[in-house]
Amino acid sequence: MRKSTIAGLLTATGLPALFLYLMAPNAHRDVSDFQGKRYAHRGLHNHVIPENSLAAFQRAKERGLGVELDVQMTKDKQLVVFHDGNLKRMCNVDVNLRDLTYEELCAYRLKETDEKIPLFSEVLKVLGNVNLICEIKSDNGFKNEEICQKTYAHLMTYPGKFCVESFSPYLTGWFRKNHPEIIRGQLSCIMKNNDHGPVVNFALTNLLFNCVSRPDFIAYDFKDAKRSPGLLLLRRIFQPFCVCYTPKGEEEIAEAAHDFDTIIFEEEKP
Repeated sequence: MRKSTIAGLLTATGLPALFLYLMAPNAHRDVSDFQGKRYAHRGLHNHVIPENSLAAFQRAKERGLGVELDVQMTKDKQLVVFHDGNLKRMCNVDVNLRDLTYEELCAYRLKETDEKIPLFSEVLKVLGNVNLICEIKSDNGFKNEEICQKTYAHLMTYPGKFCVESFSPYLTGWFRKNHPEIIRGQLSCIMKNNDHGPVVNFALTNLLFNCVSRPDFIAYDFKDAKRSPGLLLLRRIFQPFCVCYTPKGEEEIAEAAHDFDTIIFEEEKP
């Protein structure tokens, strides 16, 4: 048999097998605590109540909803709940959160309200025992283990049901290695406009870093889900527990409920 023929056969059979190995999720685990629920994205916020604020979390709790939130770390290693790496959008100041101490951060308010950027510990007290999805942001580093350690320590004080997720497979992978009993999810979307470069973006988009995190669930952008070959293949072959973010309004939520196990949603903006 010619070498070119052998190479062709290896390519035809080996490459698909490699892709499946790379994207395979963890073996099916009991995720019934998170099945069929609705989670308020960054709390139940609107044009009056800012996202990731104590008021937004209190409102979600009062409505009987689960909560999704974002955790990152200040310069002096305090865990706070905030989405963006920079304060410009939410606080109208062009500075990175990781470059400020928590005391410095307290000088700013969210969207010109009285709400400040809360400590993670403060949010957990407000939530009580609300079902929680905790996203660990990678703004402190794509492989920063310290934020994982601190997040884990905080979550161990929380009486409610919780799971963790991240766009960084290395942060999710830390939990796989150190605390595999905790349900973990891999966040993704069609990646672009970041510093990773086209090859890494392709791998992240198509969930090829699942070999690092071996997630118990996949959380994918609602608007991108039907355009991602990797996600479509993964769902067809492995049938994993799938969460979507972030449908807005009842029409999108109803569509998402038909296609996904669990929904992280936002209220439709007026």
